[in-house]
Amino acid sequence: MAERSTRQRAAVVAALTESMRFVSARHLHRLLSEGGTGVGRTTVYRVLRYLEAAGRVDVVQLQGGERLFRLRGVQGHRHHLICRLCRVSRPVDARPVERWVVEVAGERGFSAVEHTVELVGVCASCHAGRPWASTP
Repeated sequence: MAERSTRQRAAVVAALTESMRFVSARHLHRLLSEGGTGVGRTTVYRVLRYLEAAGRVDVVQLQGGERLFRLRGVQGHRHHLICRLCRVSRPVDARPVERWVVEVAGERGFSAVEHTVELVGVCASCHAGRPWASTP
């Protein structure tokens, strides 16, 4: 059974690698199903939780509560500006945010602080094609 789990994990990681964008678990499951890979939705969620705990994916939560996942690059934890319509993402210089987190935590006697910063908007391409669109 462990071998099956490894194959399924590899399939989820491969699909994440190919997507190059932030994707929902639901979308990832659909990509796998359409590609003929027999991975159940529960398994996709389980693998994504594993990857998140292992620090291998960046995760953002949209306003409606949907979580999006993207494989983390070799540079480690990054923040991204994400288009809510097409899900394209652009990394942002997050050093000021990271410094602020360390400063605020230190001032209050905290360490090992985790944080999330979600920057979600409409990219220039989507805005040009749908200037009236502010939400999906």
